[in-house]
Amino acid sequence: MAGILDSVNQRTQLVGQNRLELLLFKLVGPQRFGINVFKVREVMPCPRLTLLPKQDKFIKGVAHIRGQTISVIDLSKATGGPEITPDENSFVIIAEYNRSVQGFLVAGVERIVTLSWQDIMPPPEGTGKSSYLTAVTEIDKEMVSILDVEKILNEISPVSTELSDDVKDESFGKSIGERVIMIADDSTVARNQVKRALEPLGLNMVLAKNGQDALDQLNALAEGCDSIDEKVALLISDIEMPEMDGYTLTAEIKSNEQLRKMPVILHTSLSGVFNNAMVEKVGAEDFIPKFHPDELATAVKKWLNKKELS
Repeated sequence: MAGILDSVNQRTQLVGQNRLELLLFKLVGPQRFGINVFKVREVMPCPRLTLLPKQDKFIKGVAHIRGQTISVIDLSKATGGPEITPDENSFVIIAEYNRSVQGFLVAGVERIVTLSWQDIMPPPEGTGKSSYLTAVTEIDKEMVSILDVEKILNEISPVSTELSDDVKDESFGKSIGERVIMIADDSTVARNQVKRALEPLGLNMVLAKNGQDALDQLNALAEGCDSIDEKVALLISDIEMPEMDGYTLTAEIKSNEQLRKMPVILHTSLSGVFNNAMVEKVGAEDFIPKFHPDELATAVKKWLNKKELS
């Protein structure tokens, strides 16, 4: 597994081309799963784990890795499967989500594959709200499931969506009248986190389940208008989404005369130095790492105020 994450700089060139790389792994059984390589810091054989008193039932233990103490989550048990028993085939995927670093215990790691986001599809209808799938794809004629890691982490350690008193302002929504804020994210948990965080601003919000859904909704709303900002005041979009990622969505918006005036805030758990360059390249107005409700609400107020003053 040494070198599996080499050439990161080369991989960042895929971003903005509606492409991604998936690290394939297994839990218990033959089913394969995937995680975006850009979320992954390191892949390593499972180290010795230390148990903590009263630790969450899904936490296998903690490990001291490169000067940092990291919780290791049994990814199978956390998604309703059988517990993983660490052995010589077990690995820990060290990943960064929502400004924190976690380890995910998996039963085996396979390889990295390069795909188009167009090949990544939403979960099948009927999977239900309790599903841990955020997307699926087909590799080697087999289905690969992409887990909603934000949902898993939120169940283990719920994220606060409460705004500070000095940020709350229920009258703020009146300044944009009947116009709405659109929230695009493939994670149901993440969409609802953003929605709850912005409700104290008195905003009307509409939701989109991925980039393609957001673009379709925007084009439909723009029909008969000179500009979409007559109806949609601002878009908050995740970056990694099935069918169309947030960078491609932003580029499509900024190249469309009817849509381009609408401010776009990219709001993502993706980390890395390439983000700021990509935000500038595709023309987004702002980039906010997930998830700090005050920072997000402050950015929304900033760009809505700028729009009103322009």
